[in-house]
Amino acid sequence: MTSPIPAPPAPRGTLGVVQGTALYIASVLGTGLLVLPGLAAEAAGPASIVAVLAVIGLSIPLAGTFAVLAARYPDPGGVASYVRRALGGTAARMTGYWFMFGVCAGAPVVAVLGAEYVVAVAGIDRAMVPIVALAVLAPPFAANAFGVRVAGWVQFVLTALLLAVVVGVVSLAAPAVAPQNFEPFLPRGWAGVGTAISLFVWAFAGWEVGTHISGEFRDPRRAIPIGTAIALVVTGACYLVLQIITVGALGDAAGDGAVPLLDLARLGSSGFGAVAVGAIAAIVALGVMNAYLAAFSKLGASLAVNRDLPRWFSAGAESGGIPRRALALTGVVVLLYFTLMLVSGMELTPFILVHTSSMVAIYAVGMVAAVRLLRRGSAGWWMAVIAAVLCAGMLVLAVGSLLPAAVLAIAAVCVTLVRRVRRARSAAEIDESAGVKTAGADAAAPSTSTPGARAPRVDVTAD
Repeated sequence: MTSPIPAPPAPRGTLGVVQGTALYIASVLGTGLLVLPGLAAEAAGPASIVAVLAVIGLSIPLAGTFAVLAARYPDPGGVASYVRRALGGTAARMTGYWFMFGVCAGAPVVAVLGAEYVVAVAGIDRAMVPIVALAVLAPPFAANAFGVRVAGWVQFVLTALLLAVVVGVVSLAAPAVAPQNFEPFLPRGWAGVGTAISLFVWAFAGWEVGTHISGEFRDPRRAIPIGTAIALVVTGACYLVLQIITVGALGDAAGDGAVPLLDLARLGSSGFGAVAVGAIAAIVALGVMNAYLAAFSKLGASLAVNRDLPRWFSAGAESGGIPRRALALTGVVVLLYFTLMLVSGMELTPFILVHTSSMVAIYAVGMVAAVRLLRRGSAGWWMAVIAAVLCAGMLVLAVGSLLPAAVLAIAAVCVTLVRRVRRARSAAEIDESAGVKTAGADAAAPSTSTPGARAPRVDVTAD
């Protein structure tokens, strides 16, 4: 007697702690690095340092909850898959649409921000911004077309360069820090600190990106918590040190310019300043795009597997697979937003609002799902409860810009209603067909039925 052939092992991911950590850092240490230190200093003065500390503290339960979920349920659907487990198909579809078609609006914004800095530093005509932005978009798409392993190593290099440039700028400006620039500490009161906190909340968004590539880790239960913890420390330290140096070196002039990093770099070396800011802008834009595209493509493939998108896009959803079709769909969505941006005269605000409102909605629903999924009373559950309360507050703050998220939610509900109508029609056709067959059978051979026989059962699954 031959022994049964064992089933082949499930494909394992290729990302390790180093690559995963780089992707996490890039998704959080984004374009906010270019403008937020100055904006926060303008809003709260030296007390903007308190705002950074507060947001670091607020990020811990949110990032921790996503890390626990991603380690326990590695799935390319990310937050949408957790919502599906806890709240059902319709809520999961909403979450997926918010990320795929809402958060995606931020991609051309990132490219344009990077292009604006490069054009300004290089002295190129501003009419070249769209072309430079397209050039910024191309490399991340190319890297992800070869798989998340390649994208992970590319991200490692980009993140290392980013951190090196930040360290260089801080080192140049540190000797210019003056104690008198920290007085008065609360020039605009605690209301200014609140404004600075609201600014930095968006800077620390991005922890959900890792959930979509959680299946690409070799050992998710080990790598994801480690990567999240390292990213929390690194990103928090970067923003905190940069805020201290910005306030201490620039003083009241910290919020005067649109490019505070350039002002900081010029304090130590005017020649290095322009090069540094241009490099930071390009590196940040490339790094953020590279991290998000890996998430968008995996999510698109996962949505297709669950029939929330056409099944044709499902190729590459499996761990280790390359979702090139979903990546192409992401490219189409990004180009659509980019075209609308060109038509609007490069106005970024509407697209930023679409991005941020979708993020807030995802966080709120995701934390509710986490509360239901995680073991009650565990550390992860308590983090989810705290994060859910914080996200509820964020929803209140963002209520004025939630219309795009509401439209995508209505689209998800419409898909559910269409499916139910189709199933009802299919069930009616089955019943009608069974009735015709039964009538024909009764006419041809009466009394052949078996007592207690059951009618055909139609399986109706939840949406």
